[in-house]
Amino acid sequence: MRILVVGSGGVGDAVARIAARRTFFELLVVADMDPARAERTVAAVQAHPASLATGRFVAAQVDASDAEAVAGLIRAHGITHVLNAVDPRFVLPVFRGALAAGADYLDMAMSLSSPHPTEPYARTGVTLGAEQFAEDGDWRAAGRLALVGMGVEPGLSDVFARYAADHLFSEIDELGTRDGANLEVLDDDGNAIFAPSFSIWTTIEECLNPPVIWERERAEAAGGIEGGWYTVPPFHEPEIFDFPGGIGPVECVHVEHEEVLLMPRFLDAKKVTFKYGLGEEFISVLRTLHTLGLDRTAPVTVRSADPAAPGRVQVSPRDVVAACLPDPAGLGERMRGATCAGLLVTGTGRDGAPREVYLHHVVDNSWSMAEYGAQCVVWQTAVNPVVALELLSTGTWAGSGVQGPEAFDAVPFLDLLAGEYGSPWGLQERTPSS
Repeated sequence: MRILVVGSGGVGDAVARIAARRTFFELLVVADMDPARAERTVAAVQAHPASLATGRFVAAQVDASDAEAVAGLIRAHGITHVLNAVDPRFVLPVFRGALAAGADYLDMAMSLSSPHPTEPYARTGVTLGAEQFAEDGDWRAAGRLALVGMGVEPGLSDVFARYAADHLFSEIDELGTRDGANLEVLDDDGNAIFAPSFSIWTTIEECLNPPVIWERERAEAAGGIEGGWYTVPPFHEPEIFDFPGGIGPVECVHVEHEEVLLMPRFLDAKKVTFKYGLGEEFISVLRTLHTLGLDRTAPVTVRSADPAAPGRVQVSPRDVVAACLPDPAGLGERMRGATCAGLLVTGTGRDGAPREVYLHHVVDNSWSMAEYGAQCVVWQTAVNPVVALELLSTGTWAGSGVQGPEAFDAVPFLDLLAGEYGSPWGLQERTPSS
C-alpha cells in the first residue's frame, strides 16, 4: 500500500504521527499547498522515538483544488490509496483526481451541501455527499473504492451504528450521534479563552447550515429514501446529554452532519439524528458571526491593507474569521480536558426488550499530547482512517464504489482500534425512555 495524505493541517499531521508506528504500508506521501508544512510533519514523524518511519515518509506540494494536480502526484509516486485531509471545499477535486489516477480514496468529510432555495429550514437542497454518491457508478466501473466519511464523526460513529445493528438490536428506533467535550483552551496566564479545537471553517459549515434529520416514515410515504430527509433551523431542539469520561452534562443541538446522510443508505432505523455539544458560549459566537454575515464564503470587496499595492481586494468573510483564530493544530499544549464521540442507539434488544445504549470513544488531551504530540480532537479524527487503511491493506475490508463505513464489518475495526492502537471504546447501558 502506497498512501497519499492530502493536507498537513492538524488532522493530516496526526494521521502521519499515528501511521508512523504501523508497518502495513510501503510509502506515505504528505502533501500540502504549503510544502514547508508538509516537511515539518515528515520531520516530526521521523524524529519521534516510537516512529518506524525510516524511509517511508515523503513531503510534497499539491494544490487540492486542482484534480489534475492531485492525479499527477498520485501517478508520480505510484499511490494506491488517497486520504483526503483538507477541508470539504476540496473534496470533489481530490475525489475525482484519485479516480482519474486509478487510486482508492478515503475522506473524513463529504462534498458540501447547498440549502433548498425557497424552504431551507424544511426541505433539503443538495445534501452532503450527494455529488459523490452520484458518481458511484464510475467508481464501480473502475473497480475502485471511495470510502467516504471515515473520520470520527462521521466515521467511528457509523462503525458503531453497524455494530449496534449487527450485534445489539433486533429493531432500531433511533441512531442518534451525540458529540461533546469539556475542553478548555488557556492563555499564558491560565485563563480560559475562545479558541475552537477544530477547523472553524468546517464548524461554521456544520453548525449554521440547516440541520438534517431522517425518518423512515417520511421516506415510506414519499416512496424512497430521499423523501426521508428534512431540515430544521440551526440549534434546534436543545437537550442536555450526559457524556461519560468525566465530561458530564453538555447542551447539544441539531447540526448538519454526514451520519444522517450515510446511515439510512446502509442500515435500517426509524430515525437518524446528529446533535453536537456546542455549549452556550460557542452558540452565541456562531449566532453573532451569522448575524454579521461573517459565516459567508462568497468573497466581499475590501480595501487592500498593503500600502505598496493600494486598491481593493476580494476576501471570503469566513476565511478572515479562520485567519484571526489560532490554528487548532497548535493548541494542544494549551488545552485541558477530554472529547467524546458516540452514538446513542434506542430500540428493541436481541432479547425482545426495550434497550438504549451509548457507544462511545473518549480521548483525553493530556494522553494524546504526551503519546503523539497531537491535541485530542484532531488525534481522535485521524486515528480512524488509519485503522481503516490497515484493514483495507489486509483485505479485511474490501469493495468498490462509493461506500460509507456502515458497509463494512465493524468488529475488526473496533478490535484493532482498542487493541493494537491502544484506544478503547465503551458501551454504556442507559435506561430506555418511556
